[in-house]
This record gives sequence, structure tokens and C-alpha cells, in this order.
Amino acid sequence: MQGIAADNQNPCQACGACCSYSQNWPRFTTEDDAALDLIPEGFVNERLSGMRCDGDRCSALSGKVGEATSCLIYAVRPEVCRTCMPGDVECAMARKRHGLPVLA
Repeated sequence: MQGIAADNQNPCQACGACCSYSQNWPRFTTEDDAALDLIPEGFVNERLSGMRCDGDRCSALSGKVGEATSCLIYAVRPEVCRTCMPGDVECAMARKRHGLPVLA
């Protein structure tokens, strides 16, 4: 799947490691109520503090980590998801956990 990421210029679509790192990762922080209201209820955890997870995997992640993934709520994803960038410290940490090479 390496070719797909290169073609799309978005390595995240062939990764998803940050979305499968920890059930505490996709937390809400700086979102206002209007932004949170855009996230479908079924994807929000019971405490209303972040995204619902299945184990360590965000429930909004579709696909197989390390092969092909996408976010089912990409347009309204939380701020923590928006700030994680390909190749940053959090990305490297998540990729290592899944046995994926760190991005340059």
C-alpha cells in the first residue's frame, strides 16, 4: 500500500496508527459545544470526554492499520486529531507501536 500513500500525498490513508494508539488519545480538549455537536453521538464515549473506542482503536477509524484507513468523521474530527501531523512525535510513537517505520 506504500504506493497509494505516495499517490495521494497523504501517508495517513495508509496508516491509521494514531487512531489506534490509546482509548485516551482521541479526547476532547479545545472544542466548543457547537463543534462537539457535529460529531455523531455514536462515536462519542459515555463520559462525553472523547471519541468512543473499541479497545485502543477509535470507533471512527475505518480500514486496516498500516494498509488503508480513513476517518468516518474526518470533516468534524476532534482538535487532537487535527493537530497530529504525519511525521510528528505523536505519529512516530504510534507508528512504532504498530511496527510501522517512522516517517521522515
